[in-house]
Amino acid sequence: MAASANDVVLTIEGKEKLEEELRYLENEKRDEVGERIRIAREFGDISENSEYDDAKNEQAFIEQRISEINQILANAQIVNAPKKGKKVVIGSTVTLVDENDRERVFTIVGGAEADTAAGKISNESPVGAAVLGHKKGDVIEYEGPTGRKMKFTLVKVGY
Repeated sequence: MAASANDVVLTIEGKEKLEEELRYLENEKRDEVGERIRIAREFGDISENSEYDDAKNEQAFIEQRISEINQILANAQIVNAPKKGKKVVIGSTVTLVDENDRERVFTIVGGAEADTAAGKISNESPVGAAVLGHKKGDVIEYEGPTGRKMKFTLVKVGY
């Protein structure tokens, strides 16, 4: 099943992480901010009450994030990474070596769970899109976001 441009792709791990964040926001953070608003109201005039304003802004952010997560989960295509295989798919962990012999390890995930600091890159990113469908030993060339041509070798595919 091919994903359309509007589909959100999630690994099972990504789905579970979003569900956990949603439970936290709905069951703990909402109550916490509600209590802050209640306490701030007790200070009297809310027109010049920065605590009240901050709490209301945080409440709006939380409600927006809850809505966003619900939307993602309602429309997400959940992808099961195979336990083994030769080709890169969403959920694969790849080891790439560039022309300068620098090794980089990434896990290919859907855009909603991309986190470069954690080594998770989107299947829609230039590198992520370039490696999909390739196998160990392939030399892959792609154009980076600045227009620079990049070349690397796929040295390992894991799951």
